[in-house]
Amino acid sequence: MPNRRHFLHKTLAGALGAFLLPSCRSAEPASSNIRVDKLNYFEIRVRDVDRSVGFYQRVFGLPVISRNQDRVILQIGESLQTMAIRPAGRGEDPAITELGYSVPDYDLQTQLSILRGRGFTEISPPDIALPGLDNAMTTWVRKRGDTDELYFSDARGLIVRLSDASWCGGSGPLGNQCTLPENPGPGLMALGEINHFTSFVNDGAGANQFYKEFFGLEIQAYQGPGAPVNGIGDGKQFVMYAGPFSGAENAPANIHHASFNMDDFIVDDILELLGEAGLTAQNDRALGPLMYYISLRMPARGGVEGGTPEVYFTDPDGIRMQLQDSSYCGGGGYLGEICLI
Repeated sequence: MPNRRHFLHKTLAGALGAFLLPSCRSAEPASSNIRVDKLNYFEIRVRDVDRSVGFYQRVFGLPVISRNQDRVILQIGESLQTMAIRPAGRGEDPAITELGYSVPDYDLQTQLSILRGRGFTEISPPDIALPGLDNAMTTWVRKRGDTDELYFSDARGLIVRLSDASWCGGSGPLGNQCTLPENPGPGLMALGEINHFTSFVNDGAGANQFYKEFFGLEIQAYQGPGAPVNGIGDGKQFVMYAGPFSGAENAPANIHHASFNMDDFIVDDILELLGEAGLTAQNDRALGPLMYYISLRMPARGGVEGGTPEVYFTDPDGIRMQLQDSSYCGGGGYLGEICLI
C-alpha cells in the first residue's frame, strides 16, 4: 500500500505564521460548559523515548514538531494533532496518560472560570507521575516558559488538557510558535487523524453523562447496550467510557487505547505492513509489545454481520493503539462508517 503522506513545508510554514498573529475575540455570555471541536492531543509515557520516536516514525513517518523539556511531540497527519512521548517516571508503567481537546476561541481565564464553576478546585501542578484519581475534580495550569497549559482531572481520575487548536508544543501564550518539523521521510503507512479514545473508568455511565453535558457531546452510535459512542465535532471523532469492572471500582482511570484513522483501510495490506515493521500476530499468546490482532465487532456491538474489522497493535512498550478507515465513526457497516449523526 503506497504511502500517501505528502508533508509540505510551505503549508506548515504558512500555518505556523498565521498562528503567530494576534486573535480577536468577541465578548460572549458566560457559560457553564466548554465547547470543544477536536480531539487534538495525547501523551504516552515510555521506557525509552528515542526507541518509541523511532518506531512511530519508521511505521507512520510522523515528524517531530517540537521538543520541550523531556517531551517529544510528533505531528499526526496534516493538521496540528499531536502525540507527545516522554519517559516514564520511577515506578510508573508505560501508558497513555492524558488526552486533549481543542477549544474554539480558547482563552485560559474563561476556561478556568468555567471549570471552577463546575466544582473543580484550582491547585498547583501535581507531580506528573501521580494518577489523576489522586487529584480528582481539580484543575491546574502548568507553566512552560511563556506558555500556560491547562489541565483538569475529572471525578474518575481521567486527566484532560484543553488548548487552542493552533497548539503545537511550542512557545508563546498559546504554545503555537514552532519551527518547521524534523521530517523523517515517509513511513510504511500514513495516518489521517486521531479518531477516538476508549477509557476504562470506575463509573462509565457517569463519565458519559458528564462529558455529554460539559462538552456538549452527542451520541453518534452504540457499541452494545450501555456503550454509547460520544461524537465530537465532525461526526467521526469520539470518546468512549466503560466501567466499572469487577474488582477495579476504585482504580484510577485507564486510557485503554488510542485510535487513528487512515485512507485505504485494507486489512490484509495493513497487517502485512505491520509485519514488515517487526510486529507479530498475537495468536493465542498474551498481548505484549510489538504485536497486532484483529477484533471483529459483531452486530450485538453495533457491527456488521460477519464483523466490522478493527485492527489493533502494540508499540515497543506494549501500549495499545487502533487503526481504522477515515470514514470510521464507531458505528455499523464494514468500515464502521454508519452512525446516527
